[in-house]
Amino acid sequence: MTRLAFAAYLDHIGSESARFRAALTGCDPTARVPACPDWDAADLLGHLAEVQWFWSRIIAGRPAGPDELEHPARPTEYDDLLAAFDTSSAGLLDALAHAEPTDVAWSWAPEQTVGFTFRRQAHEALIHRLDAEQTAGVPSAPLDPALAADGVEECLAVMYGGCPPWGRFTPDGRRVRIELIDVDQTIWVALGRFSGTDPDTDAVHDEDDLSVVADQGAGASATVRGTAAQVDTWLWDRSPASEVDMSGDPDAIAHLSGIVGQEIN
Repeated sequence: MTRLAFAAYLDHIGSESARFRAALTGCDPTARVPACPDWDAADLLGHLAEVQWFWSRIIAGRPAGPDELEHPARPTEYDDLLAAFDTSSAGLLDALAHAEPTDVAWSWAPEQTVGFTFRRQAHEALIHRLDAEQTAGVPSAPLDPALAADGVEECLAVMYGGCPPWGRFTPDGRRVRIELIDVDQTIWVALGRFSGTDPDTDAVHDEDDLSVVADQGAGASATVRGTAAQVDTWLWDRSPASEVDMSGDPDAIAHLSGIVGQEIN
């Protein structure tokens, strides 16, 4: 298991948010975000401020969902955006500090607990801290290996994998072993297809997919190797594929690369 203690997630939300803020303080508001070229520094700052505000309200109002939330207007001045971020970040930390991780709370994922927000927002802050440093052109602080390892599992299982109740994942028998060499952890994913009809949009899905599975021990079709930070940042398209070592069945590698090449912000 890659999961961290909830207190550790809370510490990471605070420290990564502080690094994010420090990198963007004094940054040119029009500087482009390398991983999200449609965004500039002001957009990145506004994005994380809004995200952290949103989840602070979800946790404070649990178990109610977001339907009644009135989102604040985004400030137009950069200094006001910084101030809004400070308020949002402090609000998220306070809301989580006073909540039990096992409490029921709305989320967009199958996991409907406060614990989901602890984990998800630690990784949200981590990846956008890296974005802030790349945008500001300052050296990136190293990623905490344990947090990055958990980020690999979370990205694969939650952001790219996962199956809604109206859908079906059908494995095709191929599996990929992901070796995180600095933390001595291995994550396995099964490759296959996702199919189903979204009842909210009537959209019909039939597409390549993956699912995190239990340790298979042996029998991998392909292997991905790298440090936890290298694999985590590759999955989030914050570093090139050349940073990790991929070997084995070229079709399995292409299948995996095609899935994780889809944009997530």
